[in-house]
Amino acid sequence: MVHLSDDPSANGQLPTANPDDELLDAYSTAVTAAAARISPSVVNIDIRDGRGRRGGGSGFFFTPDGFILTNSHVVSGVERVDVVLNDGSRYPASVTGDDPHTDLAVIRISAPTQVAARLGDSDAIQPGQVVVAVGNPLGFQCTVTAGVVSALGRSMRAKSGRLIDNVIQTDAALNPGNSGGPLVDSRGHVIGVNTAVIMGAQGICFAIGINTAVFVAARLMRDGRVARSYIGVAGQTVPLHRRVVRFYDLPLEHGVLVAGVEENSPAARAGLAEGDLIVAFGGKAVASVDELHRLLTEERVGAKISVDVIRMTEKLALEVTPEHAR
Repeated sequence: MVHLSDDPSANGQLPTANPDDELLDAYSTAVTAAAARISPSVVNIDIRDGRGRRGGGSGFFFTPDGFILTNSHVVSGVERVDVVLNDGSRYPASVTGDDPHTDLAVIRISAPTQVAARLGDSDAIQPGQVVVAVGNPLGFQCTVTAGVVSALGRSMRAKSGRLIDNVIQTDAALNPGNSGGPLVDSRGHVIGVNTAVIMGAQGICFAIGINTAVFVAARLMRDGRVARSYIGVAGQTVPLHRRVVRFYDLPLEHGVLVAGVEENSPAARAGLAEGDLIVAFGGKAVASVDELHRLLTEERVGAKISVDVIRMTEKLALEVTPEHAR
């Protein structure tokens, strides 16, 4: 009599490979590699206010000579800022510039050459894309969480009261102390600056797109602040229908969807309405929220500016008079 063993290999049979194992291994490898690439650039930010109370957040080097991107709410109005590197060394930091309207700030330390993060393109990411967040939640240094891009084009209100547009929504877990840390893609390239989590919700976190952050950081490094004008719309970058592009002979295939108009704002007085598609501002084609922000400079305050919008199927020319940013 032949006795068969319960072990398939003992009967000359190999166990069937689980196809999910390969997918999980690939996912694990991608997350591990992304975390390894960005971790040397991530710092812990330790702050003290005028009453001696301590707090903290995260940040990352975006230049090798000590410039660090973080959130405005991490360093705004504090008395002392210290930066702790991966090796535990501590350096005093100075605030180069602070922009509460986008919740972004640049600080700097004087230290040996650092590993600058590689920056990606936040306009190229897609919902469902794997992302990794690295930061120092609750003081636990270099904590890695992973998830996906849940949605794009969100708007959220900064502490200054101004709406921040084109925000990335992700389910990569964030906690107090993650603020200012990088959100990276599977290659370890920074696509966003982690900024907020909805308390009481599960898996709803937000990051400022890196394209916006780069623009703001350049202004902060040059001027210490971002001087801008304001029209009072919440916008989202969207593709335009091909028929609309061809019919109106538009030079670009994207525009800015007006997701909301603030009451008593220049946009409201000009007749802009929710659902309008802004395709040009001041005679220049506008394909994204970032481009519209770049055109809303301080020089625009008090000057009548033409705004071309597509409303339903009709193209309208409106006039808006920007005001100083609130």
